[in-house]
Amino acid sequence: MADPLFFHVDLDAFFAAVEVLDDPSLKGKPLIIGHKGPRSVVSTCSYEARRFGVHSAMPMTTALRLCPQAVCVPGNMRRYSEKSKQVMAIIRDIAPSYIQASIDEAYLDMTGTETLYGGQREAALLLKDRVRQETGLTISVGVASSRFIAKLASDYRKPDGLTIVPRGLETEFVDAVGLRKLWGVGRATMEKLERYNIRSTADLRSYSLQRLEQLFGRSGGGYLYKVCRGQDPGIYSGENKSHSISAERTFFPDLVEKEAIDLYLLELSQEVVFRSLDEHFVARTIGIKIRYPDFTTISVQTTPQEGIYNTDDVYEAARRLFWSKYAGGGVRLLGVGLYQMYSGDEIEQGELFRQDSQKRRDLERAILDMNRRGAALKRASSLIRDQKKPK
Repeated sequence: MADPLFFHVDLDAFFAAVEVLDDPSLKGKPLIIGHKGPRSVVSTCSYEARRFGVHSAMPMTTALRLCPQAVCVPGNMRRYSEKSKQVMAIIRDIAPSYIQASIDEAYLDMTGTETLYGGQREAALLLKDRVRQETGLTISVGVASSRFIAKLASDYRKPDGLTIVPRGLETEFVDAVGLRKLWGVGRATMEKLERYNIRSTADLRSYSLQRLEQLFGRSGGGYLYKVCRGQDPGIYSGENKSHSISAERTFFPDLVEKEAIDLYLLELSQEVVFRSLDEHFVARTIGIKIRYPDFTTISVQTTPQEGIYNTDDVYEAARRLFWSKYAGGGVRLLGVGLYQMYSGDEIEQGELFRQDSQKRRDLERAILDMNRRGAALKRASSLIRDQKKPK
C-alpha cells in the first residue's frame, strides 16, 4: 500500500492577480480589493500592498492610511469564480482526488501517483506549469504526507513557491517554520504562549497534552500538542463535491468587526453559489462553520422551506445562522457550505416561491455566462448596499 501523499495548492494573491491579469497596468502597484468607504474593509490585497502592513479584514480607512497610494478595486466574484474553475479543472485532470477548500485553494490526494508522473517534484512542477500557461496565474504548492504539513509548505516560499517536506521530517519542518508562523497560532495565542515562556515549537513540545489542555482548553491544547509535532490535527477534511460545495477563510488576525464578518459571509455565499451554477447543482440545505481563537468549532445547518438558490438566499440564511450562534469575540475561521445537493438547474419547490427564485437564479447564470464572454457586468445587489448602511 502506498504511503499517503498530499499536495496543497494555493493561488498567489488570487483576487489581486486576476485583476492584474485583466488590467496589466496594475502590475507592480499596491492593489486593494474592496470598496472605499468609512465602513468598508479590505477583502484581500496584492503583495505590494502587504509590504505596507495592509491585510485582509482590515478597515479600509486604516489600509489607506498605511498605503495612501494604493489602487482600490471593488472586485468581481464572478470573474474570480471563472478563473478558479479553470484552475480546478487542471487539478482534476492531474489529481486522482481533491478537495476544493475555497475559491483559491485545494488539497490534492496524490497517493500512488509517483510512478505516473515520475516523482513528487515532477508532478508539482507539471501542475504549476499548466496553471501558468493555461490561466496566466501562479500557484504555490506544498507537498507532504499530511494535509496540514502540505498547507504549511505551500505558504513557506510564496509566491510561486514549491516546498516538499520528506516523510519523517515533519517535526524539523515545523521547527523551521517557527511558532509565530505556525498555521493556527494567532496573535492572542502567541501572547499567551509567551506568558508561559513558550517561544518556539521545541518549547511547546516540552509541555504535556494534559498541561496544554489546562492552559488552552481541550480543543486548543489538543491542537497545539499535535501541530508542534508535525501531526495533522484533523481539521482539513471535506465531503466530495458531488455531495456538498463549501468555502472557508482563515483569518490572521482574528475577525472581530461586524462589517468584516458580513463582508466575508457575502463573499463566501457568492463563491459557493457561483460554483453551484458552474457545476449545475442546486442545494436544499445551507450551513456555516465558525472557529474561535481557542479552536472551538461550531457547525450549524438549516433547510429553509422556501429553498436556497441564489446569492441573496444563501447570504441571508448564512447571516441569520451566524448571528444566532455567534458567541462573541474573535473569529479564527468562517465557512459557508451548500448541502443535500441535486444535479440540475431547475428549482424543486412549491409554486409560491418558484417563479421569483428561478428568475433570480437565471439572472445570476446569465451574468456569469456574459462575463465569460468578456463582459464586465455586476449585479446591483441589495446585499452589498445593505452591508454599507450603518447599523
